[in-house]
Amino acid sequence: DFESELVEFDGEDDHVHLLVNYPPKVAVSKLVNSLKGISSLMIRKKNYPNIRKKLWGGALWSPSYFAGSCGGAPIAVIRKYIEQQQTPH
Repeated sequence: DFESELVEFDGEDDHVHLLVNYPPKVAVSKLVNSLKGISSLMIRKKNYPNIRKKLWGGALWSPSYFAGSCGGAPIAVIRKYIEQQQTPH
């Protein structure tokens, strides 16, 4: 729906890093809220047993997020940073 592409994904126990290529007409807040909503539904559908202890007051994701722009930075550098993060369990 957003004409976006997930380029890289990784993270840690309490957060994830996404490198997303999206057009400038897309509002970052709408993209993030959609990603959180869809991923929450998909993860809950799989019914992972250890997810319950990770919930944020009943929600899978915190209502907050950080989004940074990397225009001009080489994608390879950003991808390497994300790949070096600890994979979530």
